[in-house]
Amino acid sequence: MNGSRACGPSDLVRHRASERPGATALVDATTRLSWAELDAQVNRAAAALRAAGPAPGDRVALSLGTGTDFAVLYLGALRAGLIAVPLNPAYTGPELAHVTADCGAALHLDATAGRALLAAAPAAEDPRADRTGESAAVLLYTSGTDGRTRGAILSVRALMANLDQLAGIEPALLTGTDVLYVPLPLSHVFGLNAGLGMALRVGATAVLADRFDPAASLDAIRAERATAVIGVPGQYAAWLGRPGVAAAFSGVRIAISGSATLTPAVVEGYAALGVPLRNGYGLTEAAPVLAITGPGELPSAGSVGRPIPGVEVELRDADGSVSEPGDPGRVFVRGPNLFSGYWTGGADAADGAAGSGGPDADGWFGTGDLAVLDDSGALRLVGRSAELVVVNGFNVYPAEVESVLAAEPGVAEVAVIGVPDERAGEAVQAYVVPVAGAALHPDDLLAAASRSLARFKLPANITVVDALPHTVTGKITKWMLAARVAGSTEGERDGDG
Repeated sequence: MNGSRACGPSDLVRHRASERPGATALVDATTRLSWAELDAQVNRAAAALRAAGPAPGDRVALSLGTGTDFAVLYLGALRAGLIAVPLNPAYTGPELAHVTADCGAALHLDATAGRALLAAAPAAEDPRADRTGESAAVLLYTSGTDGRTRGAILSVRALMANLDQLAGIEPALLTGTDVLYVPLPLSHVFGLNAGLGMALRVGATAVLADRFDPAASLDAIRAERATAVIGVPGQYAAWLGRPGVAAAFSGVRIAISGSATLTPAVVEGYAALGVPLRNGYGLTEAAPVLAITGPGELPSAGSVGRPIPGVEVELRDADGSVSEPGDPGRVFVRGPNLFSGYWTGGADAADGAAGSGGPDADGWFGTGDLAVLDDSGALRLVGRSAELVVVNGFNVYPAEVESVLAAEPGVAEVAVIGVPDERAGEAVQAYVVPVAGAALHPDDLLAAASRSLARFKLPANITVVDALPHTVTGKITKWMLAARVAGSTEGERDGDG
């Protein structure tokens, strides 16, 4: 089946069930579903969701771990004509309250409620009410510059366009004969569309993992005879250093990494195993993939490859003009895979007809990334135009972390920056100045922050300092803090010889 912008992910399941009903579609730690079984469960979920009260266009929040239950409810929501709102199950109560209120969720299902709904759902006919075309399919919440998350509206058109673009890459990234191992959260666009969506698009088997454990995941790759793997740099680094990695990856013909850049050492490590490791670049607003390295390439630091078919990229200076060749510029992108805007509420936005901050009138969207375009047309990321910290592919804005820490008794001032981290790509580093006479303990601050922030947003390190560097106008000079970290790291590297 060729991808079509008129159909959506739930329609792909319907087609695969008629084409290869007995072939394995989804696998998790406890469940194995054929395409026919998956299609039947999606029908049941769609009927059960509609019976629970939501009407077409309503939002259904899904706070479940990665597994077949999540996939069935997500696809069932789309088949019922609803908008899915995948949420990180690590969200705290305040974070969940903000998102569910912001999207106006008609229904919120956690793992317990989702499992109960599916268990009680009787067999049902296909409602044939799938989301299509420009209709919003998914709201994916990503951090905004003010520290609050905001919902990116991804239409069916955007989701399917990116799957079609990926399917147009030659040689093929994934085929219907592949078994794809997905140790990524389906609450994140990388796992949801580049992982699960791509498996649906080509008819591959998707093996879903709820938690990442290096040893257990290597066992699963080997036991399921995975031929393709999609993950983040920290996962590939963790696997590389473990016994059994060569045996687990012996049948893997392609491995794809995203959400952060790969180090040459990791790429070379997999090359030594005979596994081509491809590095991709994308963002939630692009559903998500924009570029990927070619087969056989050993990318330099920061290299994310060339734009995929159907995606245009421009680098622009601060004044909006196109950057000179070889100069860094802000990355602007254009393509049918781009989002419709950020959720602003209201009936129109429910179908993706409204929203703010989306592509401009000419279809271009400015990212927060700075890059250089090399002579071969490949992108090399060199920094960010904002202070965004990306931890294992999840966006963290310092303002949100700073506001939580600053609210604690005895805290006079806070500065949060991102620092390099071998496993997560980046980690959150906080500097805290105490009120005169106050005694602050990093462990106490971390415990307090954990009540309001998801785990991936928590500082990996909190340093109590006497003062922070400021400009003459009183603004904290975070670049000096980052330089201090870089200098410390360089000194440690030199000392290690």
